[in-house]
Amino acid sequence: MVMEFRLEDVVRLRKVHPCGSYQWTVVRLGADIGLRCLGCGRRILMPRSELERRIREVRRPGVAEA
Repeated sequence: MVMEFRLEDVVRLRKVHPCGSYQWTVVRLGADIGLRCLGCGRRILMPRSELERRIREVRRPGVAEA
């Protein structure tokens, strides 16, 4: 099953980025997902299949959590 991502979603990955942050925001959608690190601002492209394996949590801005 394919996970659904939206622009500006905040995703938490399993491994820490060298800057110390786990959180990334989605900036591009497609076969490759564009991510921007919330710690240092670094931008990367990651294949959707790889991102789905590495993801721990997805937060959508403006959506209340129950």
